[in-house]
Amino acid sequence: MTDSLRVEHLTHVYMPDSPFEKKSLDDVSLSVKQGEFLGIIGHTGSGKSTLIQHFNGLLKPVSGRVLVNGQDISDKNLLKQVRFTVGMVFQYPEYQLFEETVFADIAFGPRNRKLEEEEIKQRVYEAADAVGVAPELMEKSPFELSGGQKRRVAIAGVLAMKPQILVLDEPTAGLDPKSRESVLRRLKRLHETEGMTVIIVSHSMEDIAKYTNRIIIMNHGRVAYEGKPSEIFQHRQEIEKMGLAIPQASYVVQELARRGYPVDQYACTVQAAANSLTKLLSGGVGHA
Repeated sequence: MTDSLRVEHLTHVYMPDSPFEKKSLDDVSLSVKQGEFLGIIGHTGSGKSTLIQHFNGLLKPVSGRVLVNGQDISDKNLLKQVRFTVGMVFQYPEYQLFEETVFADIAFGPRNRKLEEEEIKQRVYEAADAVGVAPELMEKSPFELSGGQKRRVAIAGVLAMKPQILVLDEPTAGLDPKSRESVLRRLKRLHETEGMTVIIVSHSMEDIAKYTNRIIIMNHGRVAYEGKPSEIFQHRQEIEKMGLAIPQASYVVQELARRGYPVDQYACTVQAAANSLTKLLSGGVGHA
């Protein structure tokens, strides 16, 4: 499997050579495989949001480089194409909605690319369907929609550009549990059906554990851990020292395993923990 995105020795400094100088990224290297669903987590100020803004050239590194599909995006001739390839959904993207109708908002990016009207229409409806925006909402004002609907419209606007890599910064921030689950389920389905590379920044360990294949934990501008969620969450004490918490399901099974019960201590989702506990209570083997 090839790399969709590679970061090599990336360093970023805010307000250099001033009394407010701050190193936000410190020699960060990582890679994201094509078709991967990656979660990036870290406490406030850990560098995670700064990191993803380098993925499509919104920020330029002080040193190091970013490669998208093997090409160094510092090449100015590539930057426009890179921003089509890497779609970015910022935190609270609904605040960026501005058109009179939902259709026009989703169509904004494709129209800017001077596409034919028929292709624009096809892209809008495909993107809307992918995230669960109903056709009857197309002529409504986006400002009449619920928070969850607005979030899906904003994501659809990025999807209509047909990016190969979709990067989302806290895509469920501020949403109620039902809307949060709906957005994440749609993203997971998009990843599975389209083979799209998806990168999510989140504070929610439960969401990260449930939906991503691999996670990266950022701490003080560096990569502290990377790997499968079930493996990373075994570093409970170290993660807590970073001001983070592992999923509640992980706490339960790890504590039971510590007390000698034959449960799957690597279970990190509610469903996996429930399966392990069901086997334990029925007298079976604890491992899922």
